[in-house]
Amino acid sequence: MSFETDLFPVDLRSDTVTKPSAEMRKAISEAEVGDDVFGEDPTVRRLEKTAAEMLGKEAALYVISGTQGNLVSLLTHCSRGDAVILGRDSHLANMEGGGLAALGGIVPIQADDPKGLPSVAELDLVLPPTDNVHLARARILCVENTHSRCGAHASSPEEIFGVAAWAHKRGLLVHMDGARLFNAAVALKAKPSEFVKEIDSVQICLSKGLGAPMGSLICASSAFIHEARFWRKKVGGGMRQAGIAAAAGLFALSNNVSRLADDHASAQSIFTILKGAGIQVLEAERPTNMVYFSVSDERSANKLFAACRKRGVFFGRISPVMFRIVTHLDVCGKQAQAAAKVIAEEYGAL
Repeated sequence: MSFETDLFPVDLRSDTVTKPSAEMRKAISEAEVGDDVFGEDPTVRRLEKTAAEMLGKEAALYVISGTQGNLVSLLTHCSRGDAVILGRDSHLANMEGGGLAALGGIVPIQADDPKGLPSVAELDLVLPPTDNVHLARARILCVENTHSRCGAHASSPEEIFGVAAWAHKRGLLVHMDGARLFNAAVALKAKPSEFVKEIDSVQICLSKGLGAPMGSLICASSAFIHEARFWRKKVGGGMRQAGIAAAAGLFALSNNVSRLADDHASAQSIFTILKGAGIQVLEAERPTNMVYFSVSDERSANKLFAACRKRGVFFGRISPVMFRIVTHLDVCGKQAQAAAKVIAEEYGAL
């Protein structure tokens, strides 16, 4: 089977591989700037105000990355020796270098989260009693939406409210890793603010599906953001003429949110083609822009991975036999389908 050569290569490793569009580059080049550590960068201030309003929070803080946003949030919420309850498969638990423990002295307590959020029963099981001097006291619950390792599952506002209510009733704060929160909002046709009404702090990422080259935002109360600004400085996150990058974020929030639906449609097309080819595909209850698939053994996985790369189709490998595909604004629907057909063809040749 042959495909149009101008459709390749197709890079589906992550939505972080996107490059700024010509329009975004123009916004970057025209950005008004100042020293952000002094609070004098007008573009950063405008970005923070825009994000806070979109999330229904009092204030926001621009940070370098989603990992830094999560870390700064936890450092602001917690003291050394406090415990954080988080999902066993969450990004915070697996993909952030153990920063909460290494830099904050914060103790992680992992809860099973096979459907994106830990159940209330699971949370009751892992919550340490406050009257046991042998155990670290839990200070905060962290949730992730969308949840990457659960097939980019989008949790609903109602589901978020349920675990947040559980946490607040027990005196815990709640932080959301909302790196791909806008994907959830588009998928469920809800405002981003609806997901975080009962959340004490949330981190949103600009450099994934929204297509900015860097940056994330922490959104929370004004008092929390005031303290978080100190922690951002302490971990080396103070930036100077950051408006150059913030302008890309402003462009992304203004132009690239609703089009996330295109990425979801592309992912669904890929899912359908792979499943039709007999490939074992993870079926997420509310999928967004990711497709996980696996093969029977490592030898076959090696062969498939190499064959697809040779033909210009790139995707992520997350275990010896499992792969991840992530759609994004630099891959059109036609490219997504062509890439899926290549994978299906090479799978059939195993």
